[in-house]
Amino acid sequence: MLKEEVKEKTLSPQQVRAILNADNKEIVELCKRASILPKKDKKGQTYFSYEEVRNLRRLQAKKGVSNPITVSTPVPAAATAAQKQSSAIKNILVSLKEMETKLSDRIAKVIDEKLEGMDEVVVELIRCKTDNETLRQKIIDLNKEIYQLKNDLGCYKHVGFGMYRKKEKNVWE
Repeated sequence: MLKEEVKEKTLSPQQVRAILNADNKEIVELCKRASILPKKDKKGQTYFSYEEVRNLRRLQAKKGVSNPITVSTPVPAAATAAQKQSSAIKNILVSLKEMETKLSDRIAKVIDEKLEGMDEVVVELIRCKTDNETLRQKIIDLNKEIYQLKNDLGCYKHVGFGMYRKKEKNVWE
């Protein structure tokens, strides 16, 4: 009686092909998607449970898989793979462009912040250079005045008792 119950609850691969209206290759693909491993009896023959066949049928309906004979225009796998690859490349390019834009914006912002204070520094440097030139000219003028005063001082001769007498300057000296 137990064997009869097992036979009633199991289906052979031929019965599964008829129920799903699919070939062996398609059944194998459905089994892979559903993670179903067909069982083998004592004689080594493959069988499926009713529950497994129900799951395969649901998966077949969900994925739109049907008999290759009834399909009017099969989509080549290479075309869909190329489309997926093309869209992936486009996504990568868009991401790279966004990253480039964000990075260049950040760099420009940092450079602007650094250069913001540079205008003030340049103005201050120009003011300092002008002050330096003014002071340098003042030093030159003071050196000329010192030279003139030393020459004038050299014209006086000590006479004694804290008195000095101015001697005539010789133009030719």
